[in-house]
Amino acid sequence: MKICVFLSAADLDERYTRPAREFAELLGKGGHTLVWGGSDVGLMKVVADGVQAAGGRLVGVSVTFLAAKTRAGADEMVIAADLAERKKLLLEKADAVVVMVGGTGTLDEATEILELKKHGHTDKPVVLLNTAGFYDGLKTQFRRMEDEGFLPVPLTDLVFFAEEPVGALAYLEAVTSAAPAAGQGIE
Repeated sequence: MKICVFLSAADLDERYTRPAREFAELLGKGGHTLVWGGSDVGLMKVVADGVQAAGGRLVGVSVTFLAAKTRAGADEMVIAADLAERKKLLLEKADAVVVMVGGTGTLDEATEILELKKHGHTDKPVVLLNTAGFYDGLKTQFRRMEDEGFLPVPLTDLVFFAEEPVGALAYLEAVTSAAPAAGQGIE
């Protein structure tokens, strides 16, 4: 599976790097491919290092103004002209999405994929990895949106909240293995 991970490029403390390394190791050992922002700094580097060390592939999609920070040795690296193109390419190259801790860029990427799902423009599974309760407030806000009629589909159809890396990957493997293979109809 090609898993797009939206996450921070900041240097963060152990409460965030430990679960990121754990998820990366699980992804690599599972034979999956990491599709990520291509940076070789901060949490993005932690995840890329872990995936690569565990035998997984790396597909990076950076952007022109960050090209100097790209990871050498990725299996594939694309440089997009702008952030909009970068998001589009990240989603095109992935089978599923995991949102890890991050700032406004990560939040922008997360809400875009959820908006696409809400309108039926993608059916890719999305997991929000709620490391150290980082997204508790967002989870509360999403539930309020659902309760007050702002979401035309159930929240559970848009996103799966995982508290631990093993739960995030287990969910993705379960939902992608349950889907019919390409070219096969459902009878």
